Amino acid sequence: MADNTEVDTQALQKEAKMMKLEALIAEREVHEVIPLPIPDDELLARYEKLYTGAVSDVLREHVLMDQALPGHLRPLRPERTVAGFAFTVKSAPNMKVTGELTFRTGMIEQMGRNHFVVWDATGDTEGTQWGGVMTATAVGLGVRAAAIDGGIRDTAQILQKDFPVFYRYRSPNGSLGRCLISHYQVPIRVGTVWIRPGDVVVGDMDGVMVVPRRLAVAVLERAEQILGNERAIFRWVAEGDSVRQITEKGGYF
Repeated sequence: MADNTEVDTQALQKEAKMMKLEALIAEREVHEVIPLPIPDDELLARYEKLYTGAVSDVLREHVLMDQALPGHLRPLRPERTVAGFAFTVKSAPNMKVTGELTFRTGMIEQMGRNHFVVWDATGDTEGTQWGGVMTATAVGLGVRAAAIDGGIRDTAQILQKDFPVFYRYRSPNGSLGRCLISHYQVPIRVGTVWIRPGDVVVGDMDGVMVVPRRLAVAVLERAEQILGNERAIFRWVAEGDSVRQITEKGGYF
């Protein structure tokens, strides 16, 4: 019996090693914010001159077809185009209260200049994750925007701060006793999109796109090229060129 126990233990240890959990942990929990060759402020300012449709088209060229956050997210400031670096948050419905405020305080202390908060509320439809005080605090820290796949409240206060927010629903319900923050600044998934801290996030009236950080400069430069091409096409249309003439010049519709 002792020999069988020893063999079983060795087999289990071998099986555990074959799971390659280190690779899974690295993919799901570890992130490296690589430096970019363009200063942050310049890169984000250039992204804000684009629109999400152009960014989506370029990502398609990289065979990235699922980089748009869910279409149910609505812009509170549809007239604004905003870009920032992803600051990720994960919460879920939970009645627990103990420790929530302490954990939230630690999270907020990590937010900073040029962040774009992306918050996965795990399907919560009762509480709200973002409100007036969070907005005022975020603005003071230099945060640029927030995309909340959950609820917001204190809408009038958010509008007073001219802070771009994308949200799923509005409710007067606060978060305390309804949901619990479990993680921040780790890779998260919202809809079909994986978001990692430091990715470039761009939002406008059409939605929110996530650009993997490793492609941030390449996508930016190609999208700027597309905008230049589109200006030429619009000019040809305004000048009365036919569809065939525009197509022959390399235009598209």
